[in-house]
Amino acid sequence: MNKLGQLYEQLALAYLQRQGLQLVQQNYQCKAGEIDLVMRDSTTLVFVEVKYRASSAFGGAIAAVTAAKQQKLLRASRWYLQQHKLSDTACRLDVLAIEGQPPYQYQWIKNAITQ
Repeated sequence: MNKLGQLYEQLALAYLQRQGLQLVQQNYQCKAGEIDLVMRDSTTLVFVEVKYRASSAFGGAIAAVTAAKQQKLLRASRWYLQQHKLSDTACRLDVLAIEGQPPYQYQWIKNAITQ
């Protein structure tokens, strides 16, 4: 991952921690794909895709989470649950979009990707 990507993931992590979520794992990689952030929201495991766009032109950061990307995230999250023996754990897939220049605009979509 490049340094700019790391910066936005760190911003996303700090934002979600301010909302009360706890970090479980960052940059989880497996043969099914990658998950930017694995967080815990009370008893729910949250898989977070972080997207940054400097501008909202062309749909902005949310539009960057294509159907193909959503399927990849679903496969990676299922793999994570299986590998960590958490198949009975409540979970959701969220998208955290960051746009603009400081101060950044954050858009957090819970359950953005349904299983």
